[in-house]
Amino acid sequence: MSLTEKINNDIKEAMKAREQEKLNALRDIKAKLLLEATSGTGGVSEEAENKIVIKLHKQRMESYEIFKQQGRADLAEPELFQAKIIEAYLPKMMSEDEIRQAVREKMAAVGATGPADLPKVMGPIMGQLNGKADGKLISEIVKQELNK
Repeated sequence: MSLTEKINNDIKEAMKAREQEKLNALRDIKAKLLLEATSGTGGVSEEAENKIVIKLHKQRMESYEIFKQQGRADLAEPELFQAKIIEAYLPKMMSEDEIRQAVREKMAAVGATGPADLPKVMGPIMGQLNGKADGKLISEIVKQELNK
């Protein structure tokens, strides 16, 4: 079952259960997927679906943090709730150990030895792990490994 089909089924269930907040989050995902599907490619690849869901989750978490910092719990709580709904549709992310192993392999492949080689490693590793791991975490691990 594709992500779009799963979202459609979950929208029906949320409508039956009258879960308005969940329905809003699911409709947002569906809208972004439909927008991508009609952008000219004819369909949405699994990779594109994953990128859309990751982006939506990240946006919700950033909004939650901003509202929390501003003391607006009334706005922060719905954002956190929707982020948790979206989490169910996120692709499985790599563990820190798996990322570290991939970084070490890429460093060996490109011959990186120190912090000056950061650009040599970051470009290829981001392309390899895109959608499988958080970019911020990848960057931190690359810097740690290069500073050893």
